[in-house]
Amino acid sequence: MNCPYCNASDTKVIDSRPAEDNSIRRRRQCDRCGRRFTTYEKLETIPFMVIKKDNTRELYNRAKLEDGILRSCHKRPVSPQQIDHLINEVENEILSREEREVSTSFIGEMVMSKLKDIDEVAYVRFASVYRQFKDVHTFMEELGKILESRSDET
Repeated sequence: MNCPYCNASDTKVIDSRPAEDNSIRRRRQCDRCGRRFTTYEKLETIPFMVIKKDNTRELYNRAKLEDGILRSCHKRPVSPQQIDHLINEVENEILSREEREVSTSFIGEMVMSKLKDIDEVAYVRFASVYRQFKDVHTFMEELGKILESRSDET
């Protein structure tokens, strides 16, 4: 690992611990300039295929999932850390299934269930695109489900 300050290749790990996103956080020190910096090491996973609604298959792309979630959370009180955590949870659940193919509907349902707990407006935005609401009635049905689940909680 090269030092980001002096570009020396002689650095040593002075601390190592697990990070929240299933990576390893390493604190390093440069032997030449003495400055410290942090790196994150993440296990490379085996790519898996996503089965789309039209039954075509494509490689899973984290950026696509992130883009959809970011759009639904636009101008909402959802932090980038919450979004990253949500994506990591979805990926971990998919990988724990040990299947090399997963449907977009499975991914979408997981995202919606997690978004519902974070921000209901972001949830409805995501659901409106994911479930392709055709009209206001479909939209109102989804809002009715949210209101019903709220009344069940009280």
